Amino acid sequence: MIGAIAGDILGSTYEILNTKRKDFTLFRPLSRYTDDTVLTIATADCILHDGNFMEYYRKYCISNQMRGYGSKFYLWALFNGKEPYNSMGNGSAMRVSPIGYIAKSVDEVLYFAEKSASATHNHPEGIKGAQAVALAIYLAKQNSSKEEIKYFIESKLGYDLSMSYDDLKKSYKGGGTCPLTVPQAIICFLDSTDFEDSIRNAIALGGDSDTLACITGSIAEAYYKKIPAEIIEKTINKLPTKFIATIHEFSEKYIPEQIYHNYEQAIKKRG
Repeated sequence: MIGAIAGDILGSTYEILNTKRKDFTLFRPLSRYTDDTVLTIATADCILHDGNFMEYYRKYCISNQMRGYGSKFYLWALFNGKEPYNSMGNGSAMRVSPIGYIAKSVDEVLYFAEKSASATHNHPEGIKGAQAVALAIYLAKQNSSKEEIKYFIESKLGYDLSMSYDDLKKSYKGGGTCPLTVPQAIICFLDSTDFEDSIRNAIALGGDSDTLACITGSIAEAYYKKIPAEIIEKTINKLPTKFIATIHEFSEKYIPEQIYHNYEQAIKKRG
């Protein structure tokens, strides 16, 4: 989950003014967490308390305003919408990472990802995007190879992941939907050498940089099992205490020790 949040924060200042260079500065003075982080924490908190995703997403949005929410989601939350609004936006995919850690089978991960997405993003593509990200995390945490992850995502969900990162970067125009974010973020992970490289791939792609990096980072953390200490520390220091407490509680219960020990001390230090 820290991988998703780190990607969000690192990509936050490059969303409007994109960069195509991979040697960009990671943390900048205005780097901050956005709605991607808020709703990722909401997903984890909802799971911990066996809550209703719709209620938690609304509650977290209202109590954490001015974080860059999409206009449809914000109006839905603000005016107490009772039904999902058939969105295929990438919001369903950027908040789903905790699902990848609680599921005990492929069928379970697909079920829970659909449940979290359908609270708002009940368009088939919105559901598919969330399922793809959660499935990639689920497989990665179990030490599946990149080839296996690629095969499962392509065969189960139909995304085409055959393009290389270099070719994708030449042609990518950006976009805020799942079809224009999720397979691209997965390719950024597949063509990476470590966690930091995956984040640099995602941000240098351009487009919706914070969400691309959030999704890529969530998968990369589960696969590489290690995030550079400086990224962990600076990420955690940008979060409110309440978020840290939720991350700590969720991680102790669901995140494998091989991954959690990588940032356990930094979380306890902040907590």
